[in-house]
Amino acid sequence: MRCQPYGQTGKKVSRLGFGGMRFDLRRGRDHNAALVHYAFQKGINYFDTAPDYCGGESEALFGEAFRTLKGEYYVSTKSMPTDAPTADLARRAVEASLKKLGVPKIHFFHIWCIRHMDHYRLAMRKGGQYEGLLKCKAEGLIDHIVLSSHQPGHEIRQIAEEGRVEGILMGLNILNFPYRWEGAMAAAKCGLGVVTMNPLGGGLIPQNEDKLGFLAQPGETPTEAALRFNLACPPVTVSLVGFSSVEEIDAACRMADAARPFDAAELQRLREKLSASMDQACTYCGYCEKCPHDIPVSRYMQFYNRKAVFGGDDAAMAAELDEAYDWGILVGHRGGAARCVACGVCEEACTQRLAIMARLKDISSWERVDKPDQM
Repeated sequence: MRCQPYGQTGKKVSRLGFGGMRFDLRRGRDHNAALVHYAFQKGINYFDTAPDYCGGESEALFGEAFRTLKGEYYVSTKSMPTDAPTADLARRAVEASLKKLGVPKIHFFHIWCIRHMDHYRLAMRKGGQYEGLLKCKAEGLIDHIVLSSHQPGHEIRQIAEEGRVEGILMGLNILNFPYRWEGAMAAAKCGLGVVTMNPLGGGLIPQNEDKLGFLAQPGETPTEAALRFNLACPPVTVSLVGFSSVEEIDAACRMADAARPFDAAELQRLREKLSASMDQACTYCGYCEKCPHDIPVSRYMQFYNRKAVFGGDDAAMAAELDEAYDWGILVGHRGGAARCVACGVCEEACTQRLAIMARLKDISSWERVDKPDQM
């Protein structure tokens, strides 16, 4: 596994990182801890998690593995400025993660889930999260203050050029790169580490390979092209991939070892093929699952990807909705979209800043609520 410098931190990190959002909780802690060990044996030394991943279990699963993991590896976790808006609360968040992870320090601590500049300014205000993290860094509890962004490229560039963080994690992939590329290039130019997440667009790419053939070169699938894009992207330091089996780790490691970057001509060809709708896809991060009316928002948004990205007409979407209710990701939820009261909780949490309430309204207009749900 090839390693390279993470910005100007002096640390050399694996090109492929272990993203802690996709553990299979049905398999138990021993299985998932063994996956972490296996990934480390394959050369992966960057492990990324967050307090809320996997229903709050991800940090503890990594902690189980780290207790017996021998060798040099790097731990990354996070805290939102809205959850830790003061220096004291920021410290408590660091301490809580240290306890769950069972490590003496966190190498890369992210100011998490910055969706717009107001979130960033909240973190940076006097007496706020950033000030608390600086104190934690001075005490050796964390090594580097970094940031997780879901912003457009020009806002990422603004943060990078301000120079207060040492790295940026962003959702960059083969579908949305025209809208984030400015930020990735600026961060790399400023000497920051650049880490990417959602290489497969939250599953959109493997689920729609028949419509995305233009992404690939001869001899590769669209999914393989998407992984190659992230794993060999010049400004990117680490590409995060989530794992639930050793087979997935083996496949990703093979891709990381063999991946070649897209050249300028390939990038231009993709820009010409990609439409603005590609940046409107739900990546299934799950942050919107806070609906006070128990609407499974992320499932509805995954379904709506077909409309947002590929422009399905209403009749086709209504037919697909019936199938999703009967056999797909919406089994057990027929009629749910109509429960939306437009409170806005989901849109505030959305990392993609999608028009969720309008999409739910569309979906409710396609629903056949007279048909009983099939379990």
